[in-house]
Amino acid sequence: MPARYSPDTIGFLIADTARLLRAEFDRRTDAAGLGLTPAEARTLSHVARVGPVRQAALAERMGIEAMTLSACLDRLEAQGYVQREADPSDRRAKLVDTTEAAGPALDQIFAVSAVMRADMTEGLDAGKVEELRQMLIAIRRRLVAMRPDCAKGSAPGSAQGSPRGNVQESIAQ
Repeated sequence: MPARYSPDTIGFLIADTARLLRAEFDRRTDAAGLGLTPAEARTLSHVARVGPVRQAALAERMGIEAMTLSACLDRLEAQGYVQREADPSDRRAKLVDTTEAAGPALDQIFAVSAVMRADMTEGLDAGKVEELRQMLIAIRRRLVAMRPDCAKGSAPGSAQGSPRGNVQESIAQ
């Protein structure tokens, strides 16, 4: 008889929840008529949260290939929503950030996200939802600290820190 493995371990639950969350976000942003593809909306949202950020770090953070991200950024740049500039610390690398023109689109994206969060937590105790959020922040911080390229004990800032933090934090968020 084959061994049975629980689908309800924390890793599987987080992965399944993330997959379902992304699919629902994509469905809702597509239906919202933003003039952006779901991938563009996701990318713009990530840049707004952590930019300016190196393209390579953004691709890793989003879990996509650099070439896929580059094509998406090309479209967002053509719409005037993002700008890419040489990284002053490494002129071969590009930093991506949002422009002022992205503001209205981001407002719509974040409104869609807020409604989705309210829908997915409906009926749950607000205090427990916040507790879960804080636990996930702590888990993320520990996972970042485990990375070989992250010095032990120097996980990025606190949960209260700026969402537009350093590159290592950008990858983890």
